[in-house]
Amino acid sequence: MKIKGLRWFVVSLVATATVINYIDRNALAVMWPGMSEDLGMDKSDYALILTFFMVGYAVGQSLFGKVFDMIGTRFGFLLSIVVWSAFTAAHAIVRTAGAFGLVRFGLAVGEAGNWPGATKANAEWFPVRQRALAQGIFNSGASLGAVISVPLVAWLYLMLGWQATFVVVASLGIVWIVPWLVVYRADPEHHPWITEEERALILGGRAAGEADSSDLHAPSWLEMMRYRQSWAVIVSRFFLDPVWWLFVSWLPIYLADQFGFDVKQIGLFAWVPYVGAAAGSVFGGWLAGHLMGRGWSVDKARKFTITLGGVIMLPSLLATATAATPLLAVLLIALILFGFQIAIGNIQTLPSDFFSGKSVGSLAGVGGTAAVLGVIITIWLVPLITQESYVPFFVMGALLVPLAVLAVWLLGGRIEPVRAHDPKNN
Repeated sequence: MKIKGLRWFVVSLVATATVINYIDRNALAVMWPGMSEDLGMDKSDYALILTFFMVGYAVGQSLFGKVFDMIGTRFGFLLSIVVWSAFTAAHAIVRTAGAFGLVRFGLAVGEAGNWPGATKANAEWFPVRQRALAQGIFNSGASLGAVISVPLVAWLYLMLGWQATFVVVASLGIVWIVPWLVVYRADPEHHPWITEEERALILGGRAAGEADSSDLHAPSWLEMMRYRQSWAVIVSRFFLDPVWWLFVSWLPIYLADQFGFDVKQIGLFAWVPYVGAAAGSVFGGWLAGHLMGRGWSVDKARKFTITLGGVIMLPSLLATATAATPLLAVLLIALILFGFQIAIGNIQTLPSDFFSGKSVGSLAGVGGTAAVLGVIITIWLVPLITQESYVPFFVMGALLVPLAVLAVWLLGGRIEPVRAHDPKNN
């Protein structure tokens, strides 16, 4: 049996895993206004629990980056989703901040594997011209997961309570395993269902469009840290990812604090920004590929698209600081997340633009760890700077955007494959 366009089935499954990933992680934030009353907790407890999650996420990014490079994409995703689903279900049996912190840590370690795994699958299954679009498709899974999770979790909470809700959403990951193991039988070189035309397209496009790919570089983990291109990925993600997490982690609480929303009202409003994020994911990937198709270099297309995302985010963040109504606030946040996804999808393709082989998952994982470190810092700042107003919250996000864009321009140099022993790369 041969399947035309098999790579699109693979990326669709990865996107579906990302949807489940975000339903599982967002469940706590959506239910927190109600859970916190039941458990007698406040924003400081929430910040502590988030910190446990982010530390686990930092550990999991680098850990699973290596795991995927060692055991491959098929079993890497299997291990990742089993771990995070088990810890999601475990939320139902804990009741203290410390215990929630521990299960959030385990959840985060498993969920972190989704991102280096997605980047590695992208590098394995797509030619360079289509990688940003593929990245955008599974990044849209994060946005779609956020869109679905808010009303779904709010409805389950009102129907079943918070303990049963965690068990129900945990079961989604176990169901996903079946089609994954059926479809992802091997990589493109050896998959029995791939057509020869698609195999040739994928293998012919792996060298970032270069005719001579014989010296594409796949450095070890430590050697990789010697290249400024690696630091372009690490530093840009350190500054940019906190913008996303400010809203993933705090949007329901912002709506509750700023506009007096309860869980039902949060379910009606908080999904709107992620529609913008989903659109940005696909548009950013399409735009980069479209520009390359018109003859733009990878370097020019990536930098233009990343910068465009920053240009959209910066004024939108500043405008949201003074939004007077919840509708205006969520629409502006939708624009922020639209710009964020345009930029981040292209930043996440940089490991496969710079390196090849087993270095791709490792650099994606290290970049994810750096992103989490930036998020942890912002998590602890939020309760301190939002005591009187949320204006500093949005100003902080606005300050991070140009730093991330500049990191790509100043540290990345020309975006092209790194050649071994090329002194300009050090």
